[in-house]
Amino acid sequence: MDKILEAVVMSSYPNNVKQGLVRRVIEAAKQPMDSEQCWSMLELSTKLYLTGDTKYKREIGKEVLEVYGHYHPEEFEEFFNVRFLLSLLQEGYGPLGKRSHYVLDYIQLGLQFVLESPSANSIFSLLRIEVLRKVCERPSPKQCAKISKLLTQHPQCIPTGKHQLLFCQQLIRCIGQFQCVSEGEEEIMEFLEQVNKVSGLLQRIWRTQTSAILPSLKELFTVISSTEEQEVPSNALASVVQFVPLELMDGVIRNLTNDDSITDMQMMMAIGRMIDWVSWPLGKNIDKWIIALLKGLAAVKKFSILIEVTLSKIEKVFSKLLYPIVREGAFSVLQYMLLSFQHSHEAFHLLLPHIPRLVASLKKEDSNSATSSLEQLAELIHCMFFRFSGFPDLYEPVLEAVKALPIPNEDRIKHLLGQNAWTSQKNELACFYPRLASKSETGKIGLINLGNTCYMNSIIQSLFMASDFRHSVLNLTEGNSQPLMTKLQWLFAFLEHSQRPAISPESFLSASWPPWFTPGAQQDCSEYLKYLLDRLHEEEKTGKRIYQKLKESSLMSQAVEQHYLNKTLIEKMFGGKMMTKIRCLKCLNVSSREEAFTDLSLAFPPSDRNVRGSTSVLPVEEIGPQFIEPSENAGQLMGSPWIRRKAPKASDHAAPPMSVETVSFQEPGEAANPIHGDDVGVDAAKDPLSTFGEQACAPKDSRSVPDLINYFLSPERLTAENKYHCEKCASLQDAEKVAELTEGPHYLILTLLRFSFDPRTMKRKKILDNVSIPVVLKLPILVAPEEAEEVCQCGKDGAVPGSGFMTVLYDLCSVVVHSGISSESGHYYCYSRECTDTIPHGLPGDGVPKPASDKHLDFEIQWYLFNDTRVSFSSFESVSNVTSFFPKDTAYVLFYRQRPGRQSCLLHEALAEAGRLHGEPSLHKDLMEAISKDNILFLQEQEKEARNRAAYISALPKSPLWWRDLDRDKDDDNSSGGCSPAAGGGGSGSFHGLVF
Repeated sequence: MDKILEAVVMSSYPNNVKQGLVRRVIEAAKQPMDSEQCWSMLELSTKLYLTGDTKYKREIGKEVLEVYGHYHPEEFEEFFNVRFLLSLLQEGYGPLGKRSHYVLDYIQLGLQFVLESPSANSIFSLLRIEVLRKVCERPSPKQCAKISKLLTQHPQCIPTGKHQLLFCQQLIRCIGQFQCVSEGEEEIMEFLEQVNKVSGLLQRIWRTQTSAILPSLKELFTVISSTEEQEVPSNALASVVQFVPLELMDGVIRNLTNDDSITDMQMMMAIGRMIDWVSWPLGKNIDKWIIALLKGLAAVKKFSILIEVTLSKIEKVFSKLLYPIVREGAFSVLQYMLLSFQHSHEAFHLLLPHIPRLVASLKKEDSNSATSSLEQLAELIHCMFFRFSGFPDLYEPVLEAVKALPIPNEDRIKHLLGQNAWTSQKNELACFYPRLASKSETGKIGLINLGNTCYMNSIIQSLFMASDFRHSVLNLTEGNSQPLMTKLQWLFAFLEHSQRPAISPESFLSASWPPWFTPGAQQDCSEYLKYLLDRLHEEEKTGKRIYQKLKESSLMSQAVEQHYLNKTLIEKMFGGKMMTKIRCLKCLNVSSREEAFTDLSLAFPPSDRNVRGSTSVLPVEEIGPQFIEPSENAGQLMGSPWIRRKAPKASDHAAPPMSVETVSFQEPGEAANPIHGDDVGVDAAKDPLSTFGEQACAPKDSRSVPDLINYFLSPERLTAENKYHCEKCASLQDAEKVAELTEGPHYLILTLLRFSFDPRTMKRKKILDNVSIPVVLKLPILVAPEEAEEVCQCGKDGAVPGSGFMTVLYDLCSVVVHSGISSESGHYYCYSRECTDTIPHGLPGDGVPKPASDKHLDFEIQWYLFNDTRVSFSSFESVSNVTSFFPKDTAYVLFYRQRPGRQSCLLHEALAEAGRLHGEPSLHKDLMEAISKDNILFLQEQEKEARNRAAYISALPKSPLWWRDLDRDKDDDNSSGGCSPAAGGGGSGSFHGLVF
């Protein structure tokens, strides 16, 4: 029978003759027949439906399939099996290069006949996986609409659980890539129908699973806020927003506008693309969402974003008033943009050339919609005339165009202007027009973000605030043959002496850019810091000396010069040394290797590991007025593991093992409690890092910086696959590995390893654990016997009896914070303060530093917050609490400065002596001239903008009472910021241009 049907269909008979013959075959198919014949007919009908080159052939295939599904269900179920469907979905049907486009239609047709079959659940499970895979492959709008039609008719096939959430997110990604390639009206209407089917599926899922709405919206925002160079997201995304319940609007907008991880550029990109959605026809509530986001940005004073977006998009929104289908929503957005943009006439003046033509077009249209729009537009224009008077030549053509339309009264105008203003305080917008920017009240200078370069800005500001390093860089001699260090010197000099509120580090960025970094993408600030320090070190290491000036001036003693002559500046400032020891547990042989470091990368202990000594810094308000001084036993040496010592006498107090500590504080009059309550015998000191001070433990599950350092320095067992090859045993043996600090750097850089690779997702994830940061850190440094005498020359103690550890104190000076949940995204900013020696002219004779001026050194030194161009005063309390208030904002890179003590006395003496004799660094002539010229240029720019501001103010209306309240604050300038106007967009005259 299949041969007969195929011959009839392929014959050249007229269709009416074919139809009669086919009808007989179909009627015969309703009778019982053997399974082999059924199988042949099903194969033929499948071939006709999927590869038929005419609509008639596909219709015949469909009819035959339906008949066999009704009258031969068992054979149909056997034919329509999971393996066959998997082959269709993954391999397609038909010859290579001409695969059928009707596979999804075919599956939808066949599903209705197997819903009650035993294999139904297997088929549904397969389709739940395959539709997710299909959507992840970004199918065309037509294929995506077919998927949506299939899932709408058979909701059992919609992915469930976590897959359902992923499906919604990927569906939004698909819609974001939809493009209509044709300009024909029929094709556009077909495209709109396809988009509605896809967004309708999302609506169906959201109705049954409301928990999927917010993650879907987050994905939508990610798409439209992307700043990467790629294809612009489709306006079809507007179809998704119309189905979001309006009751969620306030919460969604509040979360968006208060999310510190969203950069201004991302927000600007998102709102700009949302405004483009006003051209999407038949969309509901899109204008409400756009206006709500604009109002939300105004509420958090993101005025620079609002200004930029308004100036770049207002002409495009205005052009949409030509189209009745989107006119109502476009006018709502236009009205808010104009009425809220009250600090400047710029936005309104962009529209002046277009208004007469639009008015003429609306009058010609002569519809109810056009008449209503004309009246609303005239009211809006008169509001702008009232707000920005003094431009008669510009306004005359517009006034002529609307002269026949009703004029609103003054009360109505005042009501509209007062209702829609971004802020009632005019001084909050004073810095935006005219665009005068003043230096931060802190006296510090910001760095301009050059496109996701906040990682570099935070590192540069942290290095700049490391005063010893900054002074050394600024003291560089001219012609030092170190190009990168010279650029850093220029950047530091401008940060020190420029009059601008922020400068561009573009030149330094291009010079210090790691070659593997992707332009415009967020990068890891720790990776950048390592690369930068390594470059600076290698550059000087090739023979360029930056201490030449100090040497020639004989500011350094012979001993100091010899001690530091072979070190580069990076080694002197950031270089430390660490001894790694491995002890074979069989023969007890110890092998050791000393290596240099510029930072310590601190991993987080496993959650099940009990790290003792977790210490939290006391809140500022709980700190008493006691000065922070090194304890009397600060130089006491402790036993190192694996080193034999004489047994202590019975009368001696055993020295407690050494560990990383924070400094405790006490009120006046309180007895000083020892950090360790009990004496510990030498035999107990197998691990000098295992008994961290337990005087102030943090909550059970919290972490502290000392915890992480202790974990870093704690012994590690090398067993099983990690066995150590012992040279003495000449075989693999269990061993114990331990790291010991043998030389503390002047500036200790700690990187908290918050980013780890997740093998399940194949992505880097961020550890969001809060880590308490001590303002003062005690670090154990191993001192060898031969070094003890040299180290103690600066101290009051005599020669050290034997080797061991000594305490070195470090003061916190910078904290780089990462805001976000991924290393590839988010934002960096930093807290910094300048830590200097308590006594500027060296140490007293006894070698113990004393607090200067009776200050609380660690809590009265001013903290600053550096966030790209913005610099503000801050406090250690803010540093300590940032993660508590903003869980995604976590400390990432820490800078500590070593206090003057025994081990560091040589460098501190040299720096103090240089500072005493020279004071502030003197810059070479070319650099001073460059700074002076730039400062003069900046003053000229300010004078020019001041003249523009005077002209602007003189043009404002003087008499109306409503203006006086705003004018009271016109000389106040409490805010800072800036913006750069973008070019406006124009409208399009075709229906295709309207939508796309």
